[in-house]
Amino acid sequence: MTTYLGMSAAHDSSVCFYKDGKIQFFMKEERVTRKKRDSDPVISLYNFDTNDDIVFCYSFPNLNYPSYTKNNHLVSKKYNVINSYDLSDSHHLVHANLAFYDSNFDTSLVFVVDRNGSTPNINGVFYDSCRESESVYIASYPNSFIPIYKNYWAYQNSSYEFIKEASLNNPNCEFNASSMYSITKVYETATALIKEGILENGKTMGLSAYGDKKLTSCPMFTKESIAFDYLFGHEQILEDQFAINLQLQKFAKKVGENDYHLYANYAWQVQKQTQEALANLVNKYVQKTGIKNVCITGGYGLNVVANHYLITQFPEINFFFEPLADDSGNSIGAAMKVYRDITLDNKKYPLGNTFFNGFKYDLNKIKGKSVNAKDVAKLLLNGKSVAVYQGVSESGPRALGNRSILFDARDKNAKNKVNKIKKREWYRPFAGMVLESDANIYFDMGKIKNSPYMTVSFPVKANVFNIIPGVIHVDNTCRIQTINESNTNIYDLIKEFKELSGVSVILNTSFNIAGEPLVETPDDAIKTLKNSELDYIWFPEISKIMSKKDLT
Repeated sequence: MTTYLGMSAAHDSSVCFYKDGKIQFFMKEERVTRKKRDSDPVISLYNFDTNDDIVFCYSFPNLNYPSYTKNNHLVSKKYNVINSYDLSDSHHLVHANLAFYDSNFDTSLVFVVDRNGSTPNINGVFYDSCRESESVYIASYPNSFIPIYKNYWAYQNSSYEFIKEASLNNPNCEFNASSMYSITKVYETATALIKEGILENGKTMGLSAYGDKKLTSCPMFTKESIAFDYLFGHEQILEDQFAINLQLQKFAKKVGENDYHLYANYAWQVQKQTQEALANLVNKYVQKTGIKNVCITGGYGLNVVANHYLITQFPEINFFFEPLADDSGNSIGAAMKVYRDITLDNKKYPLGNTFFNGFKYDLNKIKGKSVNAKDVAKLLLNGKSVAVYQGVSESGPRALGNRSILFDARDKNAKNKVNKIKKREWYRPFAGMVLESDANIYFDMGKIKNSPYMTVSFPVKANVFNIIPGVIHVDNTCRIQTINESNTNIYDLIKEFKELSGVSVILNTSFNIAGEPLVETPDDAIKTLKNSELDYIWFPEISKIMSKKDLT
């Protein structure tokens, strides 16, 4: 028997053991080390045992990456490796594999929009002056991924001889490398300006809603020094976008509630123009190919505001937004790619959910009192914060009910109260869980029937503004997760909440403190209860609830 071991190193590292089209085991390294975005998945690798032959499918930033030699040695030491595949020069292709095979489409376009893809490799020659930024593929079963567009961002603005070579090798693909900026690199300038790390673009997305939508925009894809031109009215001649981000840090600050306007206005322009750039790309290749099934992935694929923009701009297109669009899922994508390439398996195996990180832990020693879903609903109605801990944790960056903190969405002060628990920025929005059958009562979803992965932000209907103020962002939108019977305990809770209050929406945010990974083990959960102002942890599988009184 053969198992495919996928490994993705660098930030958000993970491992995936994949067999016969199904995940046998997946783990994101940060969940066990408690080091956010941990880059070296050694502990995860050793958390699974199998006697199967192993096909090792790995994706590293480059072969000089520190963990490359070590992890290859560790894999060979523990497992019977019969073959290895290096996918380090195929970062975008790995993203595309996961999105397509997870989408349930027969054929689709796959748009990969990422901050740092692979260095281009043309006939064995690496052109290290640039990296993948946007890619478009035509994907179909069993393993066809035809590139039709490749855009690269550059370290410096100059001509690239590899474009000629690449075009000669693949005349049916359009290649471009004309700028040091890409969609995500433009976005990073706003993130740098608010003194955040370059992987924290989600914070910029939240702040962008506070920007003035009436201000005249400055084109952001035309000049090298876009941020300086826009903000300070003069051009700074800098070598590359790394230097620009460093310069931006000199002006950067953590924005406060009384001095955010400059930063929010710029964040909005970045949000607006990057989503328009992606929409232009989608329109071009849908028109060119006639294919109306579209997958969106890569780090920018987690931009819920841009995803809603795409839905409204192209109502005739069927979109799938991959929930593990960041590098968390690349171990899965790597294993999927090699599995399909070798077996030519033509069957569909969409993942179906994200509840497959790590293990299901023993809860027999958990202290607390017995409760049912109605009891928990009453706690929420009484203004208490309740974390839910159940089953196997979510694999992606979004908490979807197995490791979530819940609160009453009817409370107009919910944001401030939950931010105090989470210890996070004042301007960031909270998501709403809603019964799938009731979603269109509260949210303007158009033709969309469900949104189970919290990948789209929808407008809130005006007649419910005063009903669920706790989950409405400043732009009157809400990132939602629709809930049906498949998520039994959360479904039962919201039904009880609706029966008691008449409202079928509750606030949902990730069960962690700012700067920490999502809680994984019961001990992680209890530590968070102890070190925060969280009121309770609900363990629905054992019908118990824990408070701080149970910690002594």
